[in-house]
Amino acid sequence: MTTTNDIVAKLWGLCNVLRDDGVTYNEYVTELTYLLFLKMLEETGRENRLPDNYRWGTLAKREGLEQLEYYKRMLLDLGKPEVKDVLVRAIFTDAQTRLRKPTNLKALTSNIDQLDWFSAREEGLGNLYEGLLEKNASDKKSGAGQYFTPRPLIDSIVRLMQPQPGEVVQDPAAGTAGFLVAADRYIKDHSDDLYKLPEAQAFFQRHNAFVGAELVPDTHRLCMMNLLLHGIEGGVDNIDTLSPDGETLTKADLILTNPPFGTKKGGGRPTRSDFSVTADTSNKQLAFVEHIVRALKPGGRAAVVVPDNVLFEDNTGRRLRTWLMDLCNLHTILRLPTGIFYAQGVKTNVLFFRRGTTDKANTSAVWVYDMRANMPAFGKTRPLTVADFTEFEAAYGSDPNGGAERSEYSEEGRWRRFSREVITARNDNLDIAWLRDTEAEAEEALTEPEDIAAAIIGHLKAALEEIEALSEELEPDTITIPEAAE
Repeated sequence: MTTTNDIVAKLWGLCNVLRDDGVTYNEYVTELTYLLFLKMLEETGRENRLPDNYRWGTLAKREGLEQLEYYKRMLLDLGKPEVKDVLVRAIFTDAQTRLRKPTNLKALTSNIDQLDWFSAREEGLGNLYEGLLEKNASDKKSGAGQYFTPRPLIDSIVRLMQPQPGEVVQDPAAGTAGFLVAADRYIKDHSDDLYKLPEAQAFFQRHNAFVGAELVPDTHRLCMMNLLLHGIEGGVDNIDTLSPDGETLTKADLILTNPPFGTKKGGGRPTRSDFSVTADTSNKQLAFVEHIVRALKPGGRAAVVVPDNVLFEDNTGRRLRTWLMDLCNLHTILRLPTGIFYAQGVKTNVLFFRRGTTDKANTSAVWVYDMRANMPAFGKTRPLTVADFTEFEAAYGSDPNGGAERSEYSEEGRWRRFSREVITARNDNLDIAWLRDTEAEAEEALTEPEDIAAAIIGHLKAALEEIEALSEELEPDTITIPEAAE
């Protein structure tokens, strides 16, 4: 992917051109998405998706203020309801440029035109765009890490869950579609790019297999672009999963997701009519777990990234865990290392479970793999890699539903089984650790100022999360507001 990496570096370098225009990193990636979408339609011979008067060639040849005004009209018109192509409308709805200087737009269009598009097509335009998203997420200044789950983690989860052709795969907090794209790639790798599938099934994979939701409009734009460049036509809606819109998402055979952490702004509660366990909490991660359980078909499976408080929080948290272990077989918990989710600033885990065909006693035991204790100090100088998950994947086994034969290596090992009775005795607290936590020692080994600062911010955010959770539990159910005097 040498050419792809070179192009990503060149595209990212162009952001320096825009600093004088006051364009932020995230705005820059959104701006690039508009321009790359138009250029890539030209490169792939699919400009018939656009109105005749709005094409890349027409934009690129213009100069000065005329080019900037034409570009502004183009963004406005491509998002209008009369545009027939649904995906074009989704990418350009409410689109507006942050560019103010005509010279900056000309610099972008000229540099994009000069890139090695032949090699980029050979290596895959989707890989190019994903590389750009990864670059944005890894840059601390962009703040986009919250929308980007580390690729080694995504790929490990997908390998374990083994998505199959014909299955509906859902991500109710899709971000830039990392999980959905990885699931699609896994299926294509195992079906000769879908050529081994009957045409009807190949059509299903391109148009109906992947569904989800993304709340943030600009992130949804990036998501739709990423899906398009990987041969997936839409499927992710710009909606709030915790609102009634979330009830309309297609029931899934497999759910892969890293939901947002924290509480809903203003202390708002979910407004779903089908929620019962988390209906009265503003804790988003708890509410997303309820959605996932309800969105799975009987026998469906899920892998979901959650912060530690989902494992130990009392009251609503405990009721949710008890309910989850009744309705599902929660067979595996992976305790993730620190330093891989600095944007969120909390310790995280992956829950692996399968929806039962009955609603009682589906969990008989939970296996826990501790990938957190005695691990390197992950950060800029020591990024997470595919190899870091090798031992966990071997312990997990070949059955995506956790049914492979498993054995504990030793009491001092990272892999242990806890019966449902033991968990009940712990008041269904699943925050289980038995190895000496050397997190403090690992953090002392951090050398990059960005990593040290991020670790400090992480501790502060985790403390705030605990305070918010405690405050919510102490908060009265109803608050009477006196009527204003006339």
